[in-house]
Parts: sequence; C-alpha cells; structure tokens
Amino acid sequence: MDIFLQQLVNGLTLGSVYAIVALGYTMVYGIIQLINFAHGEVVMLGAMVALTVINALLGANVGWPPLVIVIASTLVAIPACMVIGYALERVAYRPLRRAPRLAPLITAIGLSIILQHVALIVFSRNPLSFPQIVPVVSYHVTGNPEGARITNVQLAIIGTSVAMMAGLVALIYRTKLGIAMRATSQSPQIAGLMGIDINRVIALTFVIGAGLAAVAGVMVGTYYGIAQYQMGFLLGLKAFSAAVLGGIGNIAGAMLGGLLLGIIEALGAGYVGDLTNLCQIAHWSNAIAERCVSDPNLTLFGSNYQDVFAFFVLIAVLVFRPSGLLGERVSDRA
Repeated sequence: MDIFLQQLVNGLTLGSVYAIVALGYTMVYGIIQLINFAHGEVVMLGAMVALTVINALLGANVGWPPLVIVIASTLVAIPACMVIGYALERVAYRPLRRAPRLAPLITAIGLSIILQHVALIVFSRNPLSFPQIVPVVSYHVTGNPEGARITNVQLAIIGTSVAMMAGLVALIYRTKLGIAMRATSQSPQIAGLMGIDINRVIALTFVIGAGLAAVAGVMVGTYYGIAQYQMGFLLGLKAFSAAVLGGIGNIAGAMLGGLLLGIIEALGAGYVGDLTNLCQIAHWSNAIAERCVSDPNLTLFGSNYQDVFAFFVLIAVLVFRPSGLLGERVSDRA
C-alpha cells in the first residue's frame, strides 16, 4: 500500500504536467484541426528562459525569497513563450491554413527541429542544472513515518495545475473569447460571417497554449532539477498521447488523459522496477553484487521502460475506442 500511495503521488504530479501540456495540443486541434508538434519545444524554451532568469537573479544577489525568484522567472517565461507561440502561428501556420493537411503537419515537425537547434546554439547541448532554490519539505501521506510522502514542490505543481485547468475551463465557458473559440471550433466560416475575427481567435489560442507550456516548463525544471534542449520532444510526445487518450480536441479529455498517463507510468515503473531490482537477486552474480555497493537501485528494466506501459495502454484504449475516452464520433465537416 505504501508503494501504491507513493507512486500515486508521483503519478499525479507527472500527470498534472502532462495535462497542462496536453491542453495546448487539444486547444489548437479543436480550433483548426492542426497537431502542433512544436509545442513541446515551447515547453523547453519556457524552462530555459526561467533558468536564465533565475541564474541572473541569483548572480545579482537581489536578496529575494526563493519562491519570489521562481515566480518572477515564470512571469518572464510566460510572455516570452507567448511571443514564440504567436510567431509560430503568424509566420508558419497561418499561410498554410488552406493547404492540404500534410503541409502544416510537416511544417510543425520542421519547426520543432528548428527550435531544438536554436536552443542548442544558445544554451549548449549539455544538460543544465536547474537551481533548486526552494527548500524541499516532505509530508507524510499516512501516519507511517516510513510510508508514502509528498513534498511541497509536488503539492505546488498539482495545485497550480488544478488552478490553471479551472481557469482555462472558466475562460472557455464563461467569457466572450471562449464563446468565440467554441464557435470557431464548430465552423470557422460561419463564425466569420457572425462577426468573429477568426485570425485573432486562432492566434490567441496559440498564445494561451504557449503560456500554459511556459508554466509546464518551469514545473518540469523545478521538479527534476535539470533542463536540456531536447527535453521537450518526449514530453511533448507524451502530452500529445495524453490528449489522444482523453479525446483530442476535448478539454476535459486532455486533463483526464494527462492524469491517467502520469499515474500509469508511475505505477508501472514503481511496481515493475521493484520486482526487477537486481540488487534483490544479487546472489546470482558476484559482479552484480559488487555494483550494488555503488548503485543499490540497479534495475533490470523498471523505470527505463515506463514509456512502454503508458503507450501500451494508449494503444489498447484506441483499439477499442478510437475517439479516446471522452471523445465523440463526429462526421467530417462539409
């Protein structure tokens, strides 16, 4: 039970990040039926910008509390990523809006590679240490001192993600911009005839998604303590899978898919990693026993194969329900 609770906490934390990134994918797809494969790189750039700001503030000895420094770096990363998101839509995607579907898809993949290499040139290829300036405090989930724990960083990630999801839902269903988004999603042509500025709505959708990606990038950097120019590729792929799992184009589906994907990964890595710990069977080999002295967590596969569990479940769900868990079967637009 302790292992289950601990992996559930880890899964909720990871799933919260997936859900935030998946929202960016599903918003864009819901509006213009486009898979923005460069979205993961926007997450990476958000982490890199926040890292640069944190290092600059620490180097300047401003004397601010650690939490204020993290918030300040996030407030800089958000508009920076919003500008990048707007530029991507305005320069790369808008001219191809009426092109065959394959053209913007290839463009998105190309932009992903370009952004990766721009980050490589600016920030170097080496993994960068994300300053862990916020003291980590652990809390017991149960009364057992040796049982599952949750840290203040995990609580902050989960709480911030829930607040952002709630805010996005309120934006979509309680504001004029949200009404315009839903109208554009239903039929861009009719929405335009009703006086809605389609280009503005689509651009704002990219901007909002990029802002969410910036926050996700700061979350990942703060949680794992590392940032690297390729960090957005696999994260973006998993978040896209989470959006598909929940039902691409469905806001609630993206949230559900992200949380489920994170929990599946954590439970699979935790249980299989525990069962395949080579140090538990070190009597099979003296060489393994010697390595266990320096690496007591040596595993046969475990967490290295956590991606397999997530994508296996994704495939299984799509085989039986191709539209995703909360997706609806809809006919093609006329």
